[in-house]
Amino acid sequence: MGPGAQWLVDGVPELLGADDPAEEFVPLHDVLRERVRRRPGFRVGRTRRVFEALVPAVMEQKVLGQEAWRAWGYLVRRFGRPAPGAPWLRVPPPPAVWARIPSWEWHKAGLEAVRARTIIGAARVAGRLEDDPAVARLTSLPGIGVWTAAEVRQRAVGDPDAVSVGDYNLPGVVGWALAGKKVDDAGMLELLEPYAGHRYRVTRLLEGSGARPPRRGPRLAMRDYRSF
Repeated sequence: MGPGAQWLVDGVPELLGADDPAEEFVPLHDVLRERVRRRPGFRVGRTRRVFEALVPAVMEQKVLGQEAWRAWGYLVRRFGRPAPGAPWLRVPPPPAVWARIPSWEWHKAGLEAVRARTIIGAARVAGRLEDDPAVARLTSLPGIGVWTAAEVRQRAVGDPDAVSVGDYNLPGVVGWALAGKKVDDAGMLELLEPYAGHRYRVTRLLEGSGARPPRRGPRLAMRDYRSF
C-alpha cells in the first residue's frame, strides 16, 4: 500500500461516476434512446488528476492513437516508478520529472519538440492546474487548445458537457448518427445544442453505436519522429 492508497479509495465513487448527473439526461434521438437502453449504467467518472490527464491528451494531439500510446509507454517505462505492491506496473512520473526529461528522450519516444514543450510548460504550473482546471486556465498555456482542454476535463473532472471540438473523426460520427450526413465542427455543435450539459455524454454514446460515415480514402499512416 502506497501513501496515496486512502486517497484512491476515497475517490472510487467519483471514479465510477457517483457525482455524474446521468439521471438528468433525456435522449431525443432514437439512436441515443437505444444506446441508453443498451448501456443503462453508463456514467462519466473523474480521476481528479488533471496533470496526469493532460500529458496523454497532449501526446494525442493530431496523431494516431498508436503513436500516442507508443510515446506514453516509452516515457512511463523510462521515467515512471514501480507501483506500490505491484512492482511490475509503472506509475507515471510526477510533474517535476516530466519537466526535466531531456530532449533526446522525447525524441526516442517519438514526440516532436512542440508537444514536448507543451508538456514541460504544463509540468511547471501543474499545481495551479490541479487547483483550477477551468477551460480558460488550460487554454492559457502554450500548446493547449480547446480539444486538449476538453479531453482533460472529460477524464480528470468528469465534465459531461466537454466536447472535443477539433477532433478528426467526431463530427463525422455525430453528423452521421443524428442527421445522416457528415458535418464539420460547427454542424456538430448545432446538432448537440439540444443536449447542452450532456454533450460529451452524447458523443461517448454515439461513438459506441457503430454509426459513422463510410471511409472514402486510405487510412492515415503512422508517423515516426524517431527517425528524423
